[in-house]
Amino acid sequence: MDFDTLIDRRDSHCTKWDKMEAIYGVSPEDGLAMWVADMDFRAPEAVRDALQAQIDLGIFGYCDLETPYREAICWWMDQRHGWQVDPASIFTTTGLVNGVAMCLDTFTDPGDGIVLFTPVYHAFARVIKGAGRRVVECPLIDNDGRYEMDFAAYDAQMTGAERMVILCSPHNPGGRVWAREELQGLADFARRHDLILLSDEIHHDLTFPGQRHIPMANVDPSIHDRLLMLSAPSKTFNVAGLHTGNVIIPDPDLRARFAARMQALSLAPNSLGQIAATAAYSPEGAEWVDALMLYLDGNRKVFDAAIADIPGLASMPLEATFLSWVDFAGTGMEPADFIARVERDAGIAANHGDTFGTGGETFLRFNIGTQRARVEQAAERLRAAFADLQ
Repeated sequence: MDFDTLIDRRDSHCTKWDKMEAIYGVSPEDGLAMWVADMDFRAPEAVRDALQAQIDLGIFGYCDLETPYREAICWWMDQRHGWQVDPASIFTTTGLVNGVAMCLDTFTDPGDGIVLFTPVYHAFARVIKGAGRRVVECPLIDNDGRYEMDFAAYDAQMTGAERMVILCSPHNPGGRVWAREELQGLADFARRHDLILLSDEIHHDLTFPGQRHIPMANVDPSIHDRLLMLSAPSKTFNVAGLHTGNVIIPDPDLRARFAARMQALSLAPNSLGQIAATAAYSPEGAEWVDALMLYLDGNRKVFDAAIADIPGLASMPLEATFLSWVDFAGTGMEPADFIARVERDAGIAANHGDTFGTGGETFLRFNIGTQRARVEQAAERLRAAFADLQ
């Protein structure tokens, strides 16, 4: 697989490259886009071939793809994660942010509290607030550069007005792969407070050597009556623009409620997204992901080495995802100051940490899912931008 060839995404309607000047003041002419969480790699050949075959046919009418599509998902979850999925439990949404919104709409009411372990993926809070629900922030503990959950503290925060808890597993932006005992602790927490547990596992395939993701559904079958599993091929295979994700619901009663809401809103999958997913969830797709993670591991080492060279900066050990979470607190700078150095001096667009909620204020999130040459360039630019600290 070729992950090194530079691909110019400018002027291709690419949010990551074409909008970074408007948002961050970084010109795409000489800047580096390291914010939006998609990669600068072409999708696997199997995916491109499947889509091309449909394009060559030239007809984009109504399709019936449910059987092969669901079979591919079930095969993938079993082969890659040891998770046996009932095909009837799979509901396809327009991406996972839409999946979260649909779960909020179906299983909670306006005014309900929705628990987030912050800092966490910023779209969660946006969707919760947009739905008229309340964000309940339960801050993660930063234990020497490693996020951990403190359920005793979270128990004390609960008021009884909370209805759902959302887990990001693996964690975005911290890159944690949660251990089984941590996931069991969350299952117990959800049961104690009678919470629906939504586990967003969109990054579950993107684990680094030595790490293993555990699906929440495999942790404790006794919580299946309150469990909503979310997955998608979008991050794994770089097909986020096809907006295809899955809500997988083990419990028949919850499943029936979700199905009724989907029917009421007349929601149906995008056929090209289903074609891409079916092709991706295959032996060819698995081979591509294995090669991708070896390549990203090299990117991680290059980027972490540069951060380690700069006094006051620290990147969290990345166990999964292609998103490096870098803490600038040790510099003693105000966020406006270190952000200016990254954007103005280094010419890098990275996500601002405060958008991820409490605990993210001194961080920036860098997307290293790009060609090695760009990661090396970003490393040198950061060293130069903070040269006075070295």
